[in-house]
Amino acid sequence: MSTVLGTSHAADPRILELSRCALTVLSGPERGHERMIDRDLFRIGKAPENDFVLSDGTVSRAHCEIVREPKGYLLRDLGSTNGTLLDGAEIKEAWLKPGAVITVGKVEIKVRPFSERIELMPSEKGELGEAVGKSLGMRAIFGLLERLAPTDATVLIGGETGTGKDVLARSIHAASPRKGKPFVVVDCGAVVGTLIESELFGHEKGSFTGATASRQGAFEMANGGTLFLDEIGELPLDLQPKLLRALEQRAFRRVGGNKELRVDIRVIAASKRNLKMEVARGKFREDLYFRLAVVPIEMPPLRERREDVPVLATRLLSDLAKHEGQPPLTLSKEALDSLSAHDWPGNVRELRNVLERASYLARAQGLTVIPGGALPMASAPSGSKSEPLVPQSFDVGKSYRDTRAEWEASFEKSYVSWLLDRHHGNISAASRAADMDRKYLHKLAKKHGVARGDGDDE
Repeated sequence: MSTVLGTSHAADPRILELSRCALTVLSGPERGHERMIDRDLFRIGKAPENDFVLSDGTVSRAHCEIVREPKGYLLRDLGSTNGTLLDGAEIKEAWLKPGAVITVGKVEIKVRPFSERIELMPSEKGELGEAVGKSLGMRAIFGLLERLAPTDATVLIGGETGTGKDVLARSIHAASPRKGKPFVVVDCGAVVGTLIESELFGHEKGSFTGATASRQGAFEMANGGTLFLDEIGELPLDLQPKLLRALEQRAFRRVGGNKELRVDIRVIAASKRNLKMEVARGKFREDLYFRLAVVPIEMPPLRERREDVPVLATRLLSDLAKHEGQPPLTLSKEALDSLSAHDWPGNVRELRNVLERASYLARAQGLTVIPGGALPMASAPSGSKSEPLVPQSFDVGKSYRDTRAEWEASFEKSYVSWLLDRHHGNISAASRAADMDRKYLHKLAKKHGVARGDGDDE
């Protein structure tokens, strides 16, 4: 299965090119039955866990498998008792051709690969699961995924940092038949290089220093569900062949283990890097790229879909209110104009952070509408009359300097208290969320009497 989806704003419908393959049983108890290969790895055998179950006595429990590759379908025998034949010749591994006949034990199966062209129009909906957007670029993505999310097609999501690649991945999982199964995330850029193999495949006790017990990896934990490989472009080059093999065969060994483990998973990957360029630079394997980019999707940056800012802001404020157990705030026209005019170099993640801080400032003043002056970002557009979030009355006997110092001290205390409450007193987690130095946050917490413990929380 392959397709290319860009983020052009052209109104022409997109063409989705699907490589499909049908299998029709020509003999045996299941004669006449037909199955469509709908996943990257398709197993045939007698055991009920196979994708195509054949009851004939000459068929092994795990007889053979068909792997969907970028250049076609690869048939592979799995060490069956009676062997696998392709057009009468016994094979261990061979490429399938249109009209070929596979013999599994004594059961003959006809192969019918074909291409299907599907015309895709942008979705009429402005959301897919947690992902929202009414822009043409986002609705084009939703239109594609409405067709492909229910399948097992591997998806590669590209885009700048903060565009919502993780949200889209969760939404794909939620729209698939695997939605009740695990959704497991591996951030390939956040795991120390020496531990990433264990993170993916698990390890056996004693396999390396510190391995005091056996541990499941992400592949095992995601069995039956979806594995999301975030920032796949950060994966070390020497580990990429092992990941490729695991994706091709849906089989792997734990670090330090000898037993081959098989899993049934759907794979979604994401990267802020341009993986095609990384392939050209020799930093990413071409065969792994093609294995992952079955359905490539590029998330547009927020500056290219400004019409999505209002709907995103509404959703983010609603989510924030639910988290805090408060009624959602609304945005003044000036605030909304200011948000829509900003370039958002940090994309949706930056928008979320701005709204969190503005929401807190508004609630601290007892407001239900966020004014433009409450936004800790670029100033509002020229001509707007945004009202800054400051006290409504002042002590005329105090100087400007004293008034400002009093207001800043009040804000500091309230903000630090809220921040620590939000992170259950964990200064390290709170400082990361606020993009502050941990020691400085600890100092502020002690200064205002809201310190929790000694700050050594990690």
